[in-house]
Amino acid sequence: MKITIVGAGAIGSLFAAFLSKSKEEIWILDKDKERASRINQQGIIVEGISGNWQVPVKATADVKEIEKADLLIICVKSYDTKSAVTAAKSLIGEETSVLTLQNGIGNIEIIGEVVGTEKVIGGTTNMGATLLNAGHIRHAGRGETVIGRIDGKIPVEIRLIREIFNKAGIETRTSRDIKGFLWSKLLINAGINALTAITRLKNGSLLDFEGTRKILRIAVTEGIKVAKRKRIKLIYDDPLAKVEAVCEATAGNISSMLQDVLRKKRTEIDFINGVIVRLGQELAIPVPVNSLLVDLVKTIEAGYNLAVER
Repeated sequence: MKITIVGAGAIGSLFAAFLSKSKEEIWILDKDKERASRINQQGIIVEGISGNWQVPVKATADVKEIEKADLLIICVKSYDTKSAVTAAKSLIGEETSVLTLQNGIGNIEIIGEVVGTEKVIGGTTNMGATLLNAGHIRHAGRGETVIGRIDGKIPVEIRLIREIFNKAGIETRTSRDIKGFLWSKLLINAGINALTAITRLKNGSLLDFEGTRKILRIAVTEGIKVAKRKRIKLIYDDPLAKVEAVCEATAGNISSMLQDVLRKKRTEIDFINGVIVRLGQELAIPVPVNSLLVDLVKTIEAGYNLAVER
């Protein structure tokens, strides 16, 4: 199988590294020519919980070098989804599947508008990684990857992807209710990411302070109310307890949104807490804490060049 990973950030590089140990043909498509060239020359360097290792990976910024792919894995930031999939459209043939492993809600729909909904596979991963440099990542956490279609069907191509991922060391299973998994992951991100981006605390430290713990709980509770009104079946009996458990399990991790803020990059706030705010407004459900978190993160973004440095 020819697999093209679109995006060479932390998760894209992590999956490329693991999949490169398989017998499949792996490519990275990156809009950054210099980064693609560097990865092409050095491969991907991994350190962290899976040890210190390095694998060669073919990378390019020129879509013509890859030709048709059997599977595209979209790992770009959610706000870049449409442009990234459009740029990679020539790689998509009649039998190509497009898997999103991105944060937030809305990517499946955006991809479907470009390639057709029948080709799109939703996914969520609890694998954790931090980008240290181009082609150099820290493997920060192990966890399950879940994939499935919005219509609940599990065709042969999804089962094949699951098999390839598992053989490569990526613990993967399929689900007929991927929407429930995506929303459950959304609540985890909604409780952790914005708060860490604002406070610059690591995940575990959110529970060490009464103020951040209280805000986390209210933000998640607001999201739960929206999910219930949307009749989305969450995968955890106690989503709030799950978010706090994730904080503890990933205590030393720097969230992806905090990584963005530290690098003075745009965040995915619109696709995480912003989703809860938009749907809360549509459903007339008060979501004041999520609204405040969105406003604060957007203010941080707008003030990157104005903020006082530590």
